[in-house]
Amino acid sequence: MDMAAHAGPKVEVVRRKRANAGRHLAPFLFISPWILGFLFFTLGPLCFSLTMSFFDWPVVGERTFVGLDNYRSMFMEDPQFRESLWITVKFAAIYVPFNIVMSFLLALLLHHATFASGFFRTVFYLPSVISGVALVTIWSWIYSREYGLLNFMLSLVGIDGPNWLGDPNLALVAIIVASLWGLGGTMLILLTGLKAIPKELYEAATVSGVPGWAQMLFITLPMLGPMLIFTFITSIISAFQQLTIALLLTKGGPLGSTYFFAMYIYDNAFKYFDMGYAAAGSWVMFVIVLTLSLVVMRWSAAWVYYEGEVRPVDGDRDA
Repeated sequence: MDMAAHAGPKVEVVRRKRANAGRHLAPFLFISPWILGFLFFTLGPLCFSLTMSFFDWPVVGERTFVGLDNYRSMFMEDPQFRESLWITVKFAAIYVPFNIVMSFLLALLLHHATFASGFFRTVFYLPSVISGVALVTIWSWIYSREYGLLNFMLSLVGIDGPNWLGDPNLALVAIIVASLWGLGGTMLILLTGLKAIPKELYEAATVSGVPGWAQMLFITLPMLGPMLIFTFITSIISAFQQLTIALLLTKGGPLGSTYFFAMYIYDNAFKYFDMGYAAAGSWVMFVIVLTLSLVVMRWSAAWVYYEGEVRPVDGDRDA
């Protein structure tokens, strides 16, 4: 009798512990597919490529540990590394601001459009879902010197069109324009942000006599801050990963003027079959993109505000 009386509370404690454990374990079971996918398809290949970068790793043959020799050769002895990185930086410096500004202007036009806005939204977004190969096919036809659409349009006004893809001074510009063709995704993000801005802010500003440009500067842009910073970072990543359009449209030419850093990594891996050297290049790209993203995030803290965020004023900091 006494044993049963003592066993009762113990059984209850064990039951509660099991219930608590199950309650804490359930969320992890729900997200376990994502965790497994991340481990096997993201973190695992990431660690594997880091390991490869310290080896002389041919596709066929013996693998030899070389330590940091791949990185040393890349930075000290390989001029193609610096040239391809410089071309990518030039591309990013032009592509990123153009992509954001043009997306913002298109989003602004569609936000204020009163006629067939859904149709134009679809038209502008449609190019961003076209595959890279189809996109290159279209642009190779547009840029063709002999039968291209662009040179045909120029000939109508008496201008002899240049060789867009054969001129080293124009090829990079041609790729930038072709890359901007897919700005529909960025435009859609900014359009969503514009529609989320409360109309009461504009109504109050209008009643107070605030001009349109000031409303844009002090209401629209600050309220769009989180979307702008997101599109800024994704545009930087996209610029440094540029490969498909350049590879299929110009193959890095003419005279290496469109030989991007991603193409340099691709050639080392699948043309020269030096997987260790290519992995080292991939990690250099990863570090560059990560550093730029962190700098942008740090810089954005001064002008990007999030809903519900409370920042101390100068007086509070001093106190």
